[in-house]
Amino acid sequence: MVAGVVVTEAADGRSRRARANRFLPVHRRQELRTIAVRSRQLVLLAAATGLATGLVVALFDRLVVDGALEHVLRLPLWLIAVLPGCGLLVAAGTRHLVGRRPTGAPIGPGTADEYLHAFHDPAHALGWRAFVARMIAAVATLGSGAPMGLEGPSLYTGATIGWQLERHLPERLKHADRRVLLVAGAAAGVSAIFKAPATGAVFALEVPFQGDLARRMLLPALVSSATGYLVFAAINGTSPLFPVLGTQDFVFRDLLGAALIGLLAGVGARVFASMLRRAKRLAVGPHPWLLTIAAGLVVAGGFALGRILTGESLMIGPGYQVLTWAADPSRSVWVVLALLGLRCLATSATVAGGGVGGLFVPLVVAGALTGVLVGHAVNRADLGLFTVIGVAAFLGAGYRVPLAAVMFVAETTGRPAYVVPGLIAAVVAELVMGDSSITSYQRHTPEFELQMQAASPQDRDLARGAGKEHR
Repeated sequence: MVAGVVVTEAADGRSRRARANRFLPVHRRQELRTIAVRSRQLVLLAAATGLATGLVVALFDRLVVDGALEHVLRLPLWLIAVLPGCGLLVAAGTRHLVGRRPTGAPIGPGTADEYLHAFHDPAHALGWRAFVARMIAAVATLGSGAPMGLEGPSLYTGATIGWQLERHLPERLKHADRRVLLVAGAAAGVSAIFKAPATGAVFALEVPFQGDLARRMLLPALVSSATGYLVFAAINGTSPLFPVLGTQDFVFRDLLGAALIGLLAGVGARVFASMLRRAKRLAVGPHPWLLTIAAGLVVAGGFALGRILTGESLMIGPGYQVLTWAADPSRSVWVVLALLGLRCLATSATVAGGGVGGLFVPLVVAGALTGVLVGHAVNRADLGLFTVIGVAAFLGAGYRVPLAAVMFVAETTGRPAYVVPGLIAAVVAELVMGDSSITSYQRHTPEFELQMQAASPQDRDLARGAGKEHR
C-alpha cells in the first residue's frame, strides 16, 4: 500500500512538472537547465577554491607564527627592536627584484587593495609572479615582528587562486560573473586565518562597496568560506583567536558607553585612515629605500617606548597579546592611550616602508584599546565587553564593514550577547566616519557604479576624483 502511494505521488510530481513545462518555451526550459547546471558547477569550483586557499593560508600561518614570531620573541631586546626594519628591507628587495611588472616597475605592497582593484577593474590581473613576490615579502614583514596582520596576505592568496581559476574555466561557465571565484577566494582567506567562516563571507561581500554588498555571490562565498575554514582548522586547530573575559550581560549604562565608543572610534578611525592612506602614497613614491630605513627606525623607537611604558613587547607582531594586556583593570589609562598612539604610528610607518601585511588586525587592536579607555570611565568591572565593542566600532568604521565587524566579534569571542551593543557602536562609528576609508579602492554602491558607466568619461573622472580627494 505504501509503495503504491509513493509511486502515485511520484507520478503526480512528474505530471505537475510536465504541465508546467507546457507553458514554457523550449528555449526557456533549456536556459533554466543550463543555469541550474552552471550554478552547481560554480559551487563545486568555489569549494575547490576554498580547499586550495585553506591549505596555502595554513602553511603561511605556520611559517609566520610558528616558524618565525615565536623565535623572534625569545631573542635579546635590542635584536627584537631592529628585526622589523630588517624584514622591511627584505620585503622591499623582494618586491623590487622578484615582482617587477613587464614595464620594469616594481609591484606595490598592497594585498587587500589588490583584491578591491581586481574586483572593480576587469583589466587588473592577479598574476603568480606578483603573488610569489608579495607572499615572500609578507613572510619577511610579519615574521620579523612588524605590527601588521596576517589577514591581508591571506585574503590576497584566496583572491589570486580564485582569479587564476576563473581564467581557466570552460566556455560554458564564462557567462557567470567574472568576480564570483575572486570573491569566494577572498572569503576563504579571511575565514581561514580568523577561524570565522561567516565573517570571511560577509567581509568579502561587504568591503568592495561603502554601504552595500556585492550581488549574486553569496552562495559561492559561503561554500568557499566554510571549506577554507575546515581545511585550516584541520591543520592548525580551532582554538579561539583571542580570549575575552567578563560577563555576557549588559545594562543600560553599557549601551550609552557603546554609543560613546562609536563616537570616539569613528574619530579615531578617520585619523588612522588618513595616516594609512598617506603612508600608502609614500610607499609607492620616490626614495623607497630611504623610506624603508626610516620606517625601521620608527618601529624600533616605538618598540623601545612600548617596553619602557609597559615592560612587555607589545609593539611586536599583530597585537593579539595587547588585548589581553589591556583588559586588566589595573592598567593606567594614560599608558593605554600611549600604546594606542604608538601602535597606530608603527603600523603607518610599516606601510610607508613597503611592508606587506593586513590592516584588519591593526584596526582590531586600535578598537580594543579605544574600548578599554571608555570602559575605565563607564564600567571598569567588565572591560571585556568594552574591548569587544571597540573592536566592532573601529574595524567597522575603518574598512566600512559594520556588518562584518559585528559578525567578527561574535564569532571570534563566542559572545553573541555582545552583538547589540556592538551594533550600536558600529552604527555610530560608521556615521562619524563619513565617506572616509583606509582604502581608496572602495566604491560607493553598485548603483553608483552603473551611473558612472552611463556618464561621460569626463564626468566619471571628475566624480571619482572628487570622491578620492574628499576621502
